[in-house]
Amino acid sequence: MHSRVAAVKAPRTHNRRRVTGSSGRRREGRESEQQMPNMSRHAFTFAVLLLLVVMMCDTGRAVRAAEPSSGLGSSPGKHFVWRDKEENEAVDSLYAPSLVEVNGKVFAVAEALCKKNEGGGDYYFTEIASELLELSGKNPKMLNLSKLKTQTLEKCSSEDGKCPSRSTNRAGSQSFHSVRVSRPTTVVQGNGIYMLAGTYIRENVAVCRVGADAASWGLLLVKGNVSGEQDKGIVWEDTDGLPCTSIVGRRESLAGEIGSGGSGIKMDDDTLVFPLEAVKKDGTETEEKNNNVSLILYSSKDTKNWTLSKGMSAYGCSDPSVVEREKGKLMMMTACDDGRRRVYESGDKGDSWTEALGTLSRVWGNNQKRHEKGVKSGFITAKIDGVGNDKRRVMLVTLPVYAKNAEEENGKEKGELHLWLTDNTHIVDIGPVSGKDDDVTASSLLYKSGTNGNNNKDELIALYKKDDGFRQSSGMVSVLLTEQLKRVKEVL
Repeated sequence: MHSRVAAVKAPRTHNRRRVTGSSGRRREGRESEQQMPNMSRHAFTFAVLLLLVVMMCDTGRAVRAAEPSSGLGSSPGKHFVWRDKEENEAVDSLYAPSLVEVNGKVFAVAEALCKKNEGGGDYYFTEIASELLELSGKNPKMLNLSKLKTQTLEKCSSEDGKCPSRSTNRAGSQSFHSVRVSRPTTVVQGNGIYMLAGTYIRENVAVCRVGADAASWGLLLVKGNVSGEQDKGIVWEDTDGLPCTSIVGRRESLAGEIGSGGSGIKMDDDTLVFPLEAVKKDGTETEEKNNNVSLILYSSKDTKNWTLSKGMSAYGCSDPSVVEREKGKLMMMTACDDGRRRVYESGDKGDSWTEALGTLSRVWGNNQKRHEKGVKSGFITAKIDGVGNDKRRVMLVTLPVYAKNAEEENGKEKGELHLWLTDNTHIVDIGPVSGKDDDVTASSLLYKSGTNGNNNKDELIALYKKDDGFRQSSGMVSVLLTEQLKRVKEVL
């Protein structure tokens, strides 16, 4: 990992490499990259299904799309409902952290691995968890797994197209089947929270079919609102599949798409952007070759039309995070097989991506002994006060630094989360933000401006996933970065 960098000016070069169209081929060689056969993994304590997804067709409504339809349709009578966690169910672990701000309040959102006892054994399934963060002090705080607002997505198969409401007692009902919801990615528009998530359903549902075995995979778009229960969590309500025609023209080159987890962005022109991963098909797929690529999915502000970007990262780059560095200019950070964080720039909403060599790309890395699959960075932009009343738009990054601790058994290395400040020219390591003994992987950042009903007080918040070791539960920790924000302002 790139260690402490004190006001380092990245060398300006003009050898930025460009990746255009949908080829996604690496233009710069593979640099002893470690090949990974599958898409990026969660650190689940058991095997997690690989979400090679196809977009779910929207049932019962007309959908406008930028590309012509191929005639793929959907069948009636397939619906989804959300239900709250039941008494005999418990949250075991949390994954894919993200932060959202709604009406001045900050909420944590994550994928929850839950379990309940059935027939003398534990049955595992996924839910979406959320919690209103009560931010105070400087010490990291673990999310209380027993107090999270959690909801399970269920498929209701009903011949008449009607499903019981969430409040209906469904004990013993065979009409409901839990849906595996993975890697939620969130973005806020107004008072609504949009979530893009990968789904797996054991029984076939109406999707864009590209094969008999593909019918159970999908990308789900969900809209949520702050719950009325003292505003302690988020209630997910409107549940739709994305239009099939959003990507039907790309099916020849992409094997599937899956949300990156974490946070998306709302651009200055109100475009919603979700970072995605996909598997690129080029006829050379093998178990040893990693064909993962990173790209984006974006929509107009009415969320009816969605477009998959034509451009993408080089092969072997996953876990993307996206920011709008300046108006209309996107930057995408990815974790790549060569042990580096590659950063790409685009001024055309992903039609083409240029690797930002000479500035941010390949500055951060990871220890080759511990490949950072599933370690998504916190990556945001913020307008922060500098000298006087001058506000500067800067980028903030959180990534773990790995340092061997002699006291750890078997020489295991723990990830200590650090915060970096950059203006795309200079990079400053602000310092560690995680707890002393925390082993950190994925993280998320949120800057809360003092103009958003916060008594003119701005705040910087981090949410990170804390690993407790193999076969142990993974928790999530929030921390208010008051001292670090003060340091950022001093540097500016």
